[in-house]
Amino acid sequence: MKLKYGKEEVRLILPDKNILQVLNLKEQEVLSNPEEKLKYLLKNPIGSPSLKELIFQKKAQKILIIVNDITRPTPYKIILPPLLNELDEVGVNKEDIKFIIATGIHRDNSKEELSNIFGEDLISTYKFINHNADNPDLHYLGKLKSGNELWVSSLVSETDFIITTGVIVPHYFAGFSGGRKSILPGICGRKTIETNHSNMVDPNARAGNLKDNPVHEEMQDAAEKVGLDFNINVVTNEKHNIVEIVAGELLKSWLKGVEVCKKTYLYSIKQKAEVVIVSTGGYPKDINVYQAQKALDNAYQAVKPGGTIILLAECTEGYGEPIFEQWMKEAESPEDIIKRIKKKFVLGGHKAYGIARVVKEVEVILISSLPDNKVRKLFFIPMNDLSQAIDYVKNKYGKDFQAYILPSGNTVVPQLI
Repeated sequence: MKLKYGKEEVRLILPDKNILQVLNLKEQEVLSNPEEKLKYLLKNPIGSPSLKELIFQKKAQKILIIVNDITRPTPYKIILPPLLNELDEVGVNKEDIKFIIATGIHRDNSKEELSNIFGEDLISTYKFINHNADNPDLHYLGKLKSGNELWVSSLVSETDFIITTGVIVPHYFAGFSGGRKSILPGICGRKTIETNHSNMVDPNARAGNLKDNPVHEEMQDAAEKVGLDFNINVVTNEKHNIVEIVAGELLKSWLKGVEVCKKTYLYSIKQKAEVVIVSTGGYPKDINVYQAQKALDNAYQAVKPGGTIILLAECTEGYGEPIFEQWMKEAESPEDIIKRIKKKFVLGGHKAYGIARVVKEVEVILISSLPDNKVRKLFFIPMNDLSQAIDYVKNKYGKDFQAYILPSGNTVVPQLI
């Protein structure tokens, strides 16, 4: 079988006797005409009046549309034309529509990347702004129920109507992406994001779980405090084809999408395996270690204590975030990172913690474009290819070792039943 690696594919040669199960995305029927479904939802949304009616009620003129960055593959060339046509029909001027890229603490997206995501026509017609979590002109909206201070992009205070867009997939500590994540972390200040993400150490902050999840609850509170007007989210399959579109009131529409996401991405298993072979799902999910860590976390759910994870992630942009890289370089052991995060939570350091809690329990082999010394600083074992890694686990566990294979590790979440 073939596994994605960057923009290419690599072949995995493994006898059937060694494959316990291939944990693929569950096949869902793809929408035959997603544009038409979205047009219908804009006029007949979930839990709210139509988009047109909402804009008239607020007498809104200035529209802010929150969109994902390059690390969250979202089919914007399908989603945005019906939305922009509807805004045009309502009488909103093009120059009064702004797009903000919900980067959180990720880097800015380049003009070339924006062109690839949205198309040259859109980025030349509308104003696209990369959010900056360290911008000194952030807008303060007071304290959340948790006590966290809510700092958001100043564009929020300069607009009449906010539309969130995104894709719903499992998230390793927020439960699921989409919905409220467009605000927190999407367009919040670094301190607000940092305080929110510090709750990732809570046992309820895990992939596929919303119940008593403090990260999710605070994100929802932030979204409500900002006052979002309309939400458009999609659930996609591995090829980024749309299997569901939801639109309307933020929480109600998003939760409907979450139910479809669960059926697509959560995979029940009856036992854990000695070995898990995992691909992130290729570019851009393996653009750097920062992004690829999600696949590691999901694979960890399926491996026995003391087992081995073989992670396939090209990581052309290296570690992907300076603070994360600094923490990994300064640590002498996984325990150093765990102690450090409990003493003081720092964004970027949270990714180091995500890796540390895995490598403390299991062995990780990384096949990537990174130099060996950088791989070892992650407490991973560097290897050149899958063949070398398979030989290694054969020697360790015997020729009859059992393995799960996760071709889309950044999104498929194994759940032990």
